[in-house]
Amino acid sequence: MNKEYSLFDAHFHIIDPRFPIVENNGYIPDPFTIHDYLARLDGIQPVGGAVVSGSFQAYDQTYLLDALEVLGPKYVGVIQLAPTVTENKLITLHQAGVRAVRINLMRGGKEQLQYLEKFAKSIFEIVGWHIELYIDSADLSDLYQIIINLPAVCIDHLGLSKVGFSTLLKLAEHDIHIKASGFGRVNFDVVTALKEIYSINPNCLMFGTDLPSTRSPRPYHDNDIKLVTEAFESEAVNNILCMNAIEFYKI
Repeated sequence: MNKEYSLFDAHFHIIDPRFPIVENNGYIPDPFTIHDYLARLDGIQPVGGAVVSGSFQAYDQTYLLDALEVLGPKYVGVIQLAPTVTENKLITLHQAGVRAVRINLMRGGKEQLQYLEKFAKSIFEIVGWHIELYIDSADLSDLYQIIINLPAVCIDHLGLSKVGFSTLLKLAEHDIHIKASGFGRVNFDVVTALKEIYSINPNCLMFGTDLPSTRSPRPYHDNDIKLVTEAFESEAVNNILCMNAIEFYKI
């Protein structure tokens, strides 16, 4: 990575065996601790990042609170929560560094759609958090109207598929944020997609390593960052790798 640029890693997972892990569709991930994460990015030294809860962590909060305490105030948490969470609990989590709720529609979370709109508006009103959707772009058209009416939303991994990518571009026009992450998960040309999205909304793309890339056909590679630095001019690189996420997560 060119040292001229800073990285705010907007999407990575910490898998610490000291805390609960839940089997998801027969899958249990290997450990990937804070030490493993920092060692993997040795030489890059992120200025901060977003620790994202995976399906295999369900509603556990202990691992995330521990990770945020160790990593420090430049890191935030993206958590999975039951819609019955209390206002006091939200405030406590916010004080600990949580800044968003993830709704995982790819790993058995479709029942959450029934309360998506109400829940998203409630958490935004109470603590100013946004919703992060792990969803295939092919399913975006059915939720388009709901999504654009939510206070703040982010779509994971460039929406994953070429089918529905046109809907993703329309969402970018409405200031829906999009994670430039999981490049090994998508079925289209990443550079072309990034340039199309950036041309529509230069403020919405946020790079994430997706480490340790659980269940990804091709895990994160250092060249994923190089792909961004070589495809864009310096201002755009700084936006995608750092500033867009810092502003969105209110660091």
